[in-house]
Amino acid sequence: MIEEVKELILSYEKITVVTHLNPDADTIGTALGIYGILKNSGKQVEVVNNGTNLPINLDFLPYFVKIKSQIDFDDSLIIACDTGSIDRLGFDLNSRTIINIDHHKSNTRYGTVNVVEPMAVSASEVGYKLFRDEFTITKEIATCFYTALLSDTQYFTTSNVKNDTFNIASDLMACGVDISEVVFNLKQRRSLASLRILSSTLDTLDLYKDGEVAFMYVSQEKLLEAGATILDVVGIVDYGVSLVSTELSILLIEQEDKIRVSIRSKHVDISALAISFGGGGHKHAVGFEIDNIKRKILIEMIKKEIKTKGLLDEK
Repeated sequence: MIEEVKELILSYEKITVVTHLNPDADTIGTALGIYGILKNSGKQVEVVNNGTNLPINLDFLPYFVKIKSQIDFDDSLIIACDTGSIDRLGFDLNSRTIINIDHHKSNTRYGTVNVVEPMAVSASEVGYKLFRDEFTITKEIATCFYTALLSDTQYFTTSNVKNDTFNIASDLMACGVDISEVVFNLKQRRSLASLRILSSTLDTLDLYKDGEVAFMYVSQEKLLEAGATILDVVGIVDYGVSLVSTELSILLIEQEDKIRVSIRSKHVDISALAISFGGGGHKHAVGFEIDNIKRKILIEMIKKEIKTKGLLDEK
C-alpha cells in the first residue's frame, strides 16, 4: 500500500489535501502535516476545507494560513484526511483519484487507495506512519501530527491508546515539538461563545435508565443567543459521560433542516448504534445526522434502538 501511495504521488504534478466538514484537530493536523511533507518535497500542493469556519485555536499550527475553502487544481491527486465517507469532504470528487487516509471503522473505502487502519488512535498516526520512512519529518510537520494525535486521544486517555502511540509521540517530540504550546492552544483558548453554549446545554441534561444514559441538546435558538457555531459545541458530549452513573452520553444538535447526534460510551461498543442511523465512528465515540425530524421523536428512536440492541446489558 505504501508503494501504491508513493507511485500515485510521483505520477501527479499537483496534489490537493482535503479535510472533512466541521473540521477538528485530527483532520486539520493530519492534512497540514501531509501538506508540509509534500511541499518540502517540491510538489505543487494545496490544502482545502469546504467552509470558512475553522477552529481558531488551531491557528498556531504551521501552514494553517494555507487552508483554502475551494479546490483550485483541476486534475490533482486528492488526499482525504480523517474522513469516513466521501460526502463528508463537501466536494464532488467522484471522478478524482483519491488516497483515503483514515482510522474510522465505519470508513466506506471510497478511495482509489484506502489507507484505513481502524486500530490506529488517529488519522495522524496513519498519515505519519505512511510518510515517515520516505520523507523528512521537520519540527513544523511533527507539530501538526502531534497536535492531531494528542487531541484525538484526548491527551492519551482513550481506550485505544497503546505502546506504539507513545512511541510515535516520542518520535514527534524528538523533532522539536513544543508540547507546552500545543497543550496551551488545545486546552486554554476557548471562545466565550463555547462557554455560553456549554452552560445552556448542561441545563438540558436529562437522565434515562436510572442515570445510565444522559441526553442533552443544543437548539438553534441557544446557538444564536450564545453567538456560537457548531465548532463551539465540540467536547460537550463528554460532560454527560463523565457522570459516575452514566454509560452513554447523547448530544443532539439542532440545525436548520437536520439534527446532528454525537454519542460517547464508557465501555460498550456503540458503533452498531450509529450505523443503524446511517452514521459511524469508533467503538466508544460515534455520530450521525438525520434530516427533517423532531428532537423528541429522535430521542425516542434512539432509546428504542439502545433497548433493541441491548447495549446496557453489555457492561
